[in-house]
Amino acid sequence: QVQLVESGGGLVQAGGSLRLSCTASGNMPPFYIVNWYRQAPGKERELVARIGWNGVTNYAESVKDRLTISRDNAKNTVYLQMNTLKPEDTAIYYCNVLENWGQGTQVTVSS
Repeated sequence: QVQLVESGGGLVQAGGSLRLSCTASGNMPPFYIVNWYRQAPGKERELVARIGWNGVTNYAESVKDRLTISRDNAKNTVYLQMNTLKPEDTAIYYCNVLENWGQGTQVTVSS
């Protein structure tokens, strides 16, 4: 079983920055891909960024110039650096590995 714990969310003004962390533990699969999703109120959960074991990344078009995903394999931790935040980035952000999900961390961006 895999456990995922997110942290780093909070309230920030538009234009500000946050760094989210996702730390994995348990029976980790080899060479695992880590995904960051978000879900805003009344909307479906959407994939915002993904990183492979070798560091290859993919981003949703809406965030690709503002968000940076990175990982420290030695620490089993993945980071999501979010810059120039907008009110529409307000959502619960979830970390995902295969069928495993964290509890989410709330990001609120005020205008």
